[in-house]
Amino acid sequence: MLRTVITGVTGRMGGTLLRLARATSGFSVVGATVRPGSPSVGQDAAVAARQGEPMGLVVVDELDRALEADAQVVIDFTGAEASVHHARLCAMRGVPMVIGSTGFTSQAREVVAACARSIPVVLAPNTSVGVNVVIQVASELARVLGEGFDVEVLEAHHRMKKDAPSGTALRLAEVLASALGRTKEDFVLAREGAVGARTQKEIGVQALRGGDVVGEHTVYFFGEGERVELTHRATSRDQFAKGALRAAGWVVAQRPGLYDMADVLGFKRT
Repeated sequence: MLRTVITGVTGRMGGTLLRLARATSGFSVVGATVRPGSPSVGQDAAVAARQGEPMGLVVVDELDRALEADAQVVIDFTGAEASVHHARLCAMRGVPMVIGSTGFTSQAREVVAACARSIPVVLAPNTSVGVNVVIQVASELARVLGEGFDVEVLEAHHRMKKDAPSGTALRLAEVLASALGRTKEDFVLAREGAVGARTQKEIGVQALRGGDVVGEHTVYFFGEGERVELTHRATSRDQFAKGALRAAGWVVAQRPGLYDMADVLGFKRT
């Protein structure tokens, strides 16, 4: 049984992770956290996450306390700032991590990378297996289609999402740029006014927000007389949790280092 700690257990993803981890063979949830000052502190984790009968696990407001239960892995979807703090604690304790938070600054990512010199960390903007297959396929399509196609990324999420574009959209843009020999300098995150004709090298990344959209990402390859579209639509958060649990089972057997879902799924690096 993999002794697992789930941070932010009362959040959308935290609650989903708790439910699926309890139902998945090979996992034992031994720790659950919430932010300091939360009214859920001291409650039973299942009750706090609105999952029915108590499970006998008390919610705490500090990851350090949750790690005292001989934790073997931490799954964290709390948010970039909290995830950095948690990464530091895990590095000090020698506990591997899976981080699904988004919105990291370059400095915050560097902190996580430094922590990964002590522990194995999977840092993934999207832990869905399906969307990571789409990312892999998008890279291959870009290579095959080449310079004759204009590339754009469009993403849509619920109204409560705080960062834009999504981490997944930016990851798509990164792999497309790599496949086409371009850089982040070619990303265009907004268009307004007399911007002029589209350049050949730019990669547009646009964001939509509204309603309860879990997550949609489409890559467009616009050619002369034809268009290729590659789309992933998430209709529930379960697939993110399933992918995170898969990553948790994988990361505990790895050496210290910074990994992503491509590593978890065994995709070849190009």
